[in-house]
Amino acid sequence: MNDRVFANQYPHFQKGRILKREMLENLRDYPRDFLDLYFKDYSNGIITGVNVLVAETSLIITQGIVKYNDHLYILHSDYELPYYATGHETMVKIKFAEEVNELDFTSFTTQIVLDDSVKMAKNELELGRFKLKPGARLRSQHVDFHDLATEYNTVNFIHCQYAGVQKSTSHPIILQFFARELLKNRPSNAYDIAFALECLNHDRVQRDVIDFYVSNRLELEDQAYTNVQIHKYLSRILVEAKGGSRQAGQTLGRPKRMIVD
Repeated sequence: MNDRVFANQYPHFQKGRILKREMLENLRDYPRDFLDLYFKDYSNGIITGVNVLVAETSLIITQGIVKYNDHLYILHSDYELPYYATGHETMVKIKFAEEVNELDFTSFTTQIVLDDSVKMAKNELELGRFKLKPGARLRSQHVDFHDLATEYNTVNFIHCQYAGVQKSTSHPIILQFFARELLKNRPSNAYDIAFALECLNHDRVQRDVIDFYVSNRLELEDQAYTNVQIHKYLSRILVEAKGGSRQAGQTLGRPKRMIVD
């Protein structure tokens, strides 16, 4: 087993067993109780890190933490994954293996794979997806918010499951792009200012906050939106803000005076 891949392992301390150095090092290096309690109410998904970067012929999955079925999985160092141009949509997935009970440890292990199937199994978590044309170069750096949805030759994070309290939420990369572009247009809408600052001041924005902003800002029916819908509606708000169209909701600033004869 490659110890650089996500894993969750804890030692067995039992009467009559020999206390081994590896067991004590595991206990020392993994502050299990603290992490489990801190992220107890979080959904499945990315907790922190685990970014997908593009090198010459491989993807670099950066170190980080993910959660699946109440267990935290830590990637202690960057992981390299070769990629190829197929012209078809390819997903970067974490596949979670079944629990394995051994003499000294109970292990929860994973694989990081590229998969042409866009269907997600129950034991899978998406880190990103792309369509790479033969002869083209893949990139993970985006020009602007709309570029996040570019179909070809670009890593797409819109569908990623980022962990949130009780519900998964949108990837911070998406929300931070939106917030920066929105603030460049000096918005006067109260919802815009509050939401943009929320996106920039926190490592994640909870799903209910995003749904509330989208539905109230665009005067839509209250509902739970998918990641794709959220990106579509945030794009609409940006287009409106850049074009100076009517903005729904309250505005901040000096009150306008009306003179009546």
